[in-house]
Amino acid sequence: MEIKARFDHFNINVTNLERSIAFYQKALGLKEDRRKEASDGSFILVYLTDSTTGFFLELTWLRDHPDSYELGENESHLCFRVAGDYDATRQYHKEMGCVCYENTSMGLYFINDPDNYWIEVLGEKKA
Repeated sequence: MEIKARFDHFNINVTNLERSIAFYQKALGLKEDRRKEASDGSFILVYLTDSTTGFFLELTWLRDHPDSYELGENESHLCFRVAGDYDATRQYHKEMGCVCYENTSMGLYFINDPDNYWIEVLGEKKA
């Protein structure tokens, strides 16, 4: 059997939903597409979109988990390609104070979100 699958979403748990939504909007231009709230208030799911790919970043807020999440060695990460002036974008992220690692020889850097998840940032692929 050959299975045809496509990426749909990636989930991360956050401690402050509004702070995380604001970060992803400011740092990467993501916008809220939809949300689901538990009838008992125990969780809220917010799906962020880049309005281009159809892939969603799902932010999960859990009422009964107010502490920071244990991220281990933080080796898994999201990666975004940014359009336009890559160096200007990197400078913008530096001004935001969220650049946590740079490897200029490889043409990449990482930013960290309010819950310390790492996000790789690359420029557009060159033809």
